[in-house]
Amino acid sequence: MAVKIPKQQQKPPGTVAAMEPRPDHGEETYVGHGRLLDKATIITGGDSGIGRAVAIAFAREGADVLISYLEEVDDARETADWVERAGRKAVLAPGDLADPAQCRQIINQAVGAFGRIDVLVNNAAYQRSYAALEEIPDREWELHLQTNVSAMFHLCKAALPYMQAGASIINTASINADQPKPTLLPYATTKGAIANFTAGLAQLLAERGIRVNSVLPGPIWTPLIPATLPPDHVEGFGRQTPLGRPGQPAELAAIYVLLASDDASYMSGGEYPVTGGKPIL
Repeated sequence: MAVKIPKQQQKPPGTVAAMEPRPDHGEETYVGHGRLLDKATIITGGDSGIGRAVAIAFAREGADVLISYLEEVDDARETADWVERAGRKAVLAPGDLADPAQCRQIINQAVGAFGRIDVLVNNAAYQRSYAALEEIPDREWELHLQTNVSAMFHLCKAALPYMQAGASIINTASINADQPKPTLLPYATTKGAIANFTAGLAQLLAERGIRVNSVLPGPIWTPLIPATLPPDHVEGFGRQTPLGRPGQPAELAAIYVLLASDDASYMSGGEYPVTGGKPIL
């Protein structure tokens, strides 16, 4: 499964079509087994990358999916097409999650389409790299916090009235929560906050029977990489892992399916690394 990543760069937020090589979201490989039958799910950042892989897997496991995305219309429509090919309902929800009103609108849209919320996957993220602290504009710092942390808060808060015992919240953190990369300081800071928020919320919602977990990906080949890293850093991306390669989005789908499913009924408050062999301490 080793892939060679050449130098490349895209304008943020990036698209799947412009990536070389094209990432694997499980389009031709993921096989469902009915583990999420008729569950109503929301996936933010569902147009591409990890979000698309999770959407495909959820649909093939029997779930209906609301796909929240910023502006990448073609990618979002392609994800929706894969969901519908699996015989499930796909709802597209464009908009900027940095706006709390948009977060509430997504929840309202999901409830209008599905009548309830069984699984909320907070996956959308903003990332930029900086060589020095002085290079980080105030607006960029705030945008990282608004998109990665505040949106998660607003989405969870708005979704809770429509979630019953057995529901699941899954937050995408990062290996950066444990091993922050200095050139990704704002992003890494938010990922640490996501892991902490998850652990606290899991305890807060335990009495309601709602589970909360986080997934900590390592280097995964998604549009975020060529759109936010210098070309020299993109070349050979992921080769520093013990497995010697980046992960494909499809390789994360299974952990999201597990955490969303009733099989994970005693799994809450956990951090689940998918890092290519690099340990989380």
